[in-house]
Parts: sequence; structure tokens; C-alpha cells
Amino acid sequence: MDLLVTILIGVGVGAMVELLLPGHNLHELLLAMLLGIAGALASEFIGRWADLYGPGDAFGYLMAVLGAITTLVLYGVFFRKRRV
Repeated sequence: MDLLVTILIGVGVGAMVELLLPGHNLHELLLAMLLGIAGALASEFIGRWADLYGPGDAFGYLMAVLGAITTLVLYGVFFRKRRV
């Protein structure tokens, strides 16, 4: 159940971030959702590996949100095309 919630957090954060930015299309929306999932799962895995929290902890869900946001910000900084 925790895995499903973490994936849904990643999808939700990815969709919100992409829909808030101007000039989006379906490919960018899907990429943002996948990056959000990857960031949420990575932060969940790292937090459990480091024994910061266990399954079902609220702090784990907060870290999943922050991991998804961080992944999307890093993608935006390094790989997003600049519009003039």
C-alpha cells in the first residue's frame, strides 16, 4: 500500500508542477509524472535504507513529496529548454 501511495504522490506532484508551468503538452506532462514518481520512490527508498522512517510514517510521505519536487526542479535546471 505504501508503494501505491508513493507512486500516486509522484504522479500528483508531477502533474501539478507541469500544469502550473506555461506552455505544456502531453509529452511534457507524462515526463513530469514519471520524474515525480522516480523522485518519490528514490526518496522513499533512501529514507527507509537510512532508517529515518518506517512503512506508513507521515514523514515518509512528506519526504516523497520533497523528493518528487527536488527531482523536477533538478530536471528543470539542467535539461529544460529555455524559452526566449
